[in-house]
Amino acid sequence: MDINAIVLIIILIIALILRVTITYNTIISIKNNVKESSSAIDVFLKNRFDLIPNIVAAVKWYAKHETENLEKLTKIRSEIWHDNHKKERFQVENGLSHALKSVFAVAENYPDLKASKNFLILQQQLETLEDKIQAARRWYNAAVKELQDKKEQFPSNIIANNMDIDPYDMFNATDEEKEVVDINI
Repeated sequence: MDINAIVLIIILIIALILRVTITYNTIISIKNNVKESSSAIDVFLKNRFDLIPNIVAAVKWYAKHETENLEKLTKIRSEIWHDNHKKERFQVENGLSHALKSVFAVAENYPDLKASKNFLILQQQLETLEDKIQAARRWYNAAVKELQDKKEQFPSNIIANNMDIDPYDMFNATDEEKEVVDINI
């Protein structure tokens, strides 16, 4: 074997090692991005979780006889942190969003409550948090998609399938959220 063939083989081996290393590090980076985006969602959900007692207290003051929605909201809030499995947690969080919407719908019946500065501040904080949660969910879904692409596309799938990567579920709209809203004016 001549020197040129040996050099060519060494260059090919180095290129292969470099390609595997880059692919492995890219997959690790994407996996960490999924975890980071999931953590960001948790931070915003925790902020919303902490805001709920203030909203409930404000609404209770004005709507003492409207307890059903408030009790439902409180019940869902207590369920959230008991189940750490992400898929069920996503569903519970969607239920919490619906319960919050119903509380604000109740508030529409109380002009004094709607005019309350404290309630308006709480409502604005919640709206801001909901926007941040939606943005974080989009970021999370994009990261999960990118990781899934790496797990399915050649040649990165060879490396990814030999790594310990947990499956991640994307946030999806619930059946209730997919229904057409009937607006009668």
